[in-house]
Amino acid sequence: METGSHAHDADPRNADVRIWINGTILPRDKAVVSVFDSGFLLGDGVWEGIRLHNGRLAFIDRHLARLWEGAKAIDLDIGMSREALREAILETCRANGMESGVHIRLVVSRGMKSTPFQSPRANVGGPTIVIIPEWKEANPAVLETGLRLHTVHIHRGAPDVQDPSWNSLSKLNCIAACIQAEKAGADEALMLDPHGFVATCNSTHFFIVRDGALWTSSGLYCLAGITRANVLALGRELGMEVAEKSFPLTQVYSADEAFVTGTFAGVIPVREIDGRVIGAGRRGPVVERLQGAYKALVERECPPRTLSA
Repeated sequence: METGSHAHDADPRNADVRIWINGTILPRDKAVVSVFDSGFLLGDGVWEGIRLHNGRLAFIDRHLARLWEGAKAIDLDIGMSREALREAILETCRANGMESGVHIRLVVSRGMKSTPFQSPRANVGGPTIVIIPEWKEANPAVLETGLRLHTVHIHRGAPDVQDPSWNSLSKLNCIAACIQAEKAGADEALMLDPHGFVATCNSTHFFIVRDGALWTSSGLYCLAGITRANVLALGRELGMEVAEKSFPLTQVYSADEAFVTGTFAGVIPVREIDGRVIGAGRRGPVVERLQGAYKALVERECPPRTLSA
């Protein structure tokens, strides 16, 4: 069984999924971009992962705000309004008959180049926008049994190297971290900041629970996680002490519970880090409570409706 933070059962419907590329909806096997596209050549672009639940795009305003912020930072003109892009995502889901249990990858690259070269001056035309929806839900067994993490030597960089708040297509540092963790037999990498304190994981955000208090990193060296922010707010609503702070691995190993968060799976327990069993080595009561609170939050955010309406 796949055990990572994106573990899911294969859905045969995805073989025939239809994908939106620059205003045209195409069958999966026809959905292609040019070898001269900036995303393919250089990883030049930004992206979002979005959930469709009950016919609604969960936390879509926050996802689009983050997309626009990253695009502005790298001087990329998305070329559409937020409302038009939101409608394009819904149009793509309608074309696939989708209502719930869907994960969407939204990709915006700088578009076509006249020749392979870094400078945006070599670009011709507008951006390339791709919307890939798939029926994909987190494996419920992983939500109960949890993940094994491995701390890697690849650190999260400072903003003057490559701003870690960008949700960029250039993910090689996280991919290298993921590879190191998987080679060590773990499910995901735990990454440190430039000062040696805990920062984040390679594709999720990291939390620990100590004496009933909820801790996560300072946020200076990680993506502005939407699920992360939701869980911090939920912790406060539940009366927990919540802290965004710097802390070392020593305090991670002795934590009562640990977990990660992300758009795809929500809240996932962590049972082991660097060979150390965390707490009782299984999902703890705080994580289980936060999972229930997050599920309820998504239901409030996405009351049922028919997408075609």
